[in-house]
Amino acid sequence: MKLLRIKITDPAGFRSLPSGFEHHFRTEWTLQDELAQPEGFAPFVCAGPNGSGKSNLLEALAAIFFQLEVLRVRRSFLPEVLQSEALDFSPVAFELEYLIPVPPEYRHLEGPVWAKVRIWKEAGAPVRYLWENQSEFDTDAYEIFKHGHADILLPQYVLGYSSGENEILSLPFFKLRFVQFDEYWNALTRQLAYPGRPETRLAYLDNGYSQAILLCNLLFQDQATLQPFREDVGIEALKEFRVILRRSIPLEVGQLAAFASEDQNQRQSLDDILRSNPALRVETEDQGTSRYRVNLLQLLEGDERSSLILSALKRCATLSYVDEAADTLILDYWVNDATKEAFRENFDGSPLALFQAFQVLLTLNFYPISDALKADLYQSTSHYVSETVPTLASDQRIMRFKFVRFSKQGVVQPMMLKELSDGEHQMLHGLGLCLLFRNTNSLFLLDEPETHLNPDWRANFISRLRQCLPSHGDVGQEMLITTHTPFLISDSKPDKVLVFKKDKASGTVSIRRPEYNTLGASINKITMSTFGKRETIGGHAQALLDDLRKRFEEGNEDNEALITEIHHKLGDSVEKLLLIKAILDSDRQDDGEAQG
Repeated sequence: MKLLRIKITDPAGFRSLPSGFEHHFRTEWTLQDELAQPEGFAPFVCAGPNGSGKSNLLEALAAIFFQLEVLRVRRSFLPEVLQSEALDFSPVAFELEYLIPVPPEYRHLEGPVWAKVRIWKEAGAPVRYLWENQSEFDTDAYEIFKHGHADILLPQYVLGYSSGENEILSLPFFKLRFVQFDEYWNALTRQLAYPGRPETRLAYLDNGYSQAILLCNLLFQDQATLQPFREDVGIEALKEFRVILRRSIPLEVGQLAAFASEDQNQRQSLDDILRSNPALRVETEDQGTSRYRVNLLQLLEGDERSSLILSALKRCATLSYVDEAADTLILDYWVNDATKEAFRENFDGSPLALFQAFQVLLTLNFYPISDALKADLYQSTSHYVSETVPTLASDQRIMRFKFVRFSKQGVVQPMMLKELSDGEHQMLHGLGLCLLFRNTNSLFLLDEPETHLNPDWRANFISRLRQCLPSHGDVGQEMLITTHTPFLISDSKPDKVLVFKKDKASGTVSIRRPEYNTLGASINKITMSTFGKRETIGGHAQALLDDLRKRFEEGNEDNEALITEIHHKLGDSVEKLLLIKAILDSDRQDDGEAQG
């Protein structure tokens, strides 16, 4: 995928992007160069001071693709609150253009390799598509999706990640997690067919997926692919892990209606529902009140695709057993070459296939969330959505990992992921999600993915991404990264660096490209030119230096003693050397005047 242009035509704008905001990611000239002489993967690096609006561009793209995804999945399943075709999401008007590789099965002998797609929406009107080099696709979104052309015109996945608390970026992804849960839960309760992987193309891969990301990579990737894991973090090999699945969960009376036969939903009594579904049971307490439970594993095994996932996980396990006291199924894995081969055989030789199976099962942990809360969530524009969703204790979750242990260079005993530092954790997470989706045509929206990394890892971050996402064949990824790290800019050409600035009076955001060659530029040059920071030392040290300079300029000091004090108080820096040079030049000038 290659982004070309975005324009916000919503009269209200979007966040700090005003109505009429437009950005061209590539000019016609740079695009032709890129297509004629591919140079491998290179992300767009979004830089600028805190609060300059860097994340707003990522948020706008996420919001637009959320709208498109809602339209796409409306054909199969959506909660009622999202079904209305009159529903308008922000931004209510926009234009988006990009290139996307035409899948080989859709490519004509003389046809284009890249589809040039234009998507636009006017306020109150439906979304429209235009495949510019195939005009028969000039139509509205409903027709596109009805005829199955989504695979041609949309990225395979839109993937979000934020190291901070960017709720606006995560919100559209978060909503689709619950859409995914609703769809899967509906399929389970009614024993309907389900594909065994997430239906939605949007995925927000936050820290809740870290263990799944690490497991899938260590189980499937070869040593050469995992080289960044070893070089930086020192990860050697996966040793063991456990998957825990709850056998049964409690249900409220209102949740039992979901198990009614669809054609009898209005007529079935509570007793009929309980009798007709062997996975349901009722328990009467001493006080005479009734408690209801569902045997979730029985539901999973009753669905063909879910049963395949569960059976596959069991076949790969070294040991599996039921813990009656905890009412759980335990799957233990002691990892060796045979274990890895079993996972390859049972999950199509693909780490992404295993990861998506984990995604589906982990989604079931949303089971306690009420329909009323989900309905509010689907319509929410709040910055505090995640705070409204209750967090389950570990023993209440339907699926969880435990004892994920791996060997690490310089450490005698196997370690767990939770024992790693924040920086190690973030490096494995960021590079791991790139490895999982390396063979897809996807859009990555990464908000400050290197905040916890040390300077050496930051300096190598772009190189590591290029190792994980080599451009080849019919796949290629597009990535936007927000950052405050000059190292990422120094590893990028000027046409891939977007410098953000927010007007203090109006609050609107503008984007420009650097006016100098950023590739290989020094950190000092980038810090001064892009971030407006001219000093190369900390604020406290600068204040001390300014005080010493002031004492020198007042002329009441012994210069030799002052230089000694400067050396004693401050370490080496350009600013220190310039001040000492000014003092020495002053002494020479005084000596010259005395001799004259």
